[in-house]
Order: sequence, then C-alpha cells, then structure tokens
Amino acid sequence: MRRITLWGLSTLTTLVLLFSYHTSTGAGTSLAAPVVAQSGSASGSSGSSSGSSSGSSSSTGSGSSGTSGSSSSGSSGSSSGSSGSSGSSSSGSSSSSATKTYDGDTAQTRWGPVQVRITVQGGKITNAEAIVYPNNNGRDVEINSYALPVLNQEVVQAQSASIDMVSGATVTSDGYLQSLQSAIDQAHL
Repeated sequence: MRRITLWGLSTLTTLVLLFSYHTSTGAGTSLAAPVVAQSGSASGSSGSSSGSSSGSSSSTGSGSSGTSGSSSSGSSGSSSGSSGSSGSSSSGSSSSSATKTYDGDTAQTRWGPVQVRITVQGGKITNAEAIVYPNNNGRDVEINSYALPVLNQEVVQAQSASIDMVSGATVTSDGYLQSLQSAIDQAHL
C-alpha cells in the first residue's frame, strides 16, 4: 500500500511540474530591422516605409500568459490587428521597370508578429524577406534560421503567395503567407 501511495504522489508531482513549465507561448516582441534610406545606390530604392520600424517593434504576441517583460513599449498580452506598417515605399523613378519595395501588413501569430517585404522590378518579385519575425528564444531563432530563407526563395521562384509551408515552422509560415499576400496586393501583382 505504501508503494502505491508513493507512486501516485510521484506521478501527481510529475504532472504538476510538467504542466507548470513555461514555454515561449507567452507574449513577446520581435526586433524590427532598422529602416535605412539609401541614397545614390545602383537600384535607387528608398527602403523606408511608413511606420514599420516604430509600429511593428512595439506590438506583442497574443500569448496565453498575458505578460511581457521584454516589450519595448511596455504593453502586454493583447495584440492589435495592424501596427501602422502597411505602407509601401517606392523608388524615385516612375517607370515600370523601376525597383520598388512593398511591406506587407504585420501578421500576428501565436509566437509573435511576422512581416514580409518584397522587392519588385519590372512586374516581377526579385527579392522577398521577413523583416519582422519571432526571435524571442533559442527555439524561435533555430526554426526561423532555416524556415525563412526557404520561404524567401520559394516566393521568388513562384512569383506569388502560392508556396508550400515549411514543416516544423507552420505558425511562422502561416504569418509569412498572410503578410506576403498583403505586400503582393499592394504591388498589384
């Protein structure tokens, strides 16, 4: 009887510890890439967008814990649908072959916000990059270090948002596709 009681208490303790373990599902922030205006570059693209560096870095994920100790704006828990980063930038030339960049809307995911920037030249996507993505812990960095380059490459190959999601990075891939579609809509492709 003693062994059964000890076994039952050990199992109960293990379950309590297992369910109380905190993972990266809490609210977090992502670091937005600084926006740099390039003058006199070969492509002539500006690289600036309306509100992408200030709006996207202050948004927080919609985690279950509702607390955020590392948020740059001090807000916690809730996420907003847009963070003021849906603007697009374009180059100084008005010809159809000029290089233009478009920032998609920030997509809020379970692990944090995702925002995609595409570069369009001559009506074709020449580059795609995630400028905001979850990178709050080692696991986020590990997943996104292999998933984002694959997604970026597939966008340039497919010339649309009809690309495959990356296995193991489903949440980030979904947010990536949402933001990508927004950028493609802005570019009228």
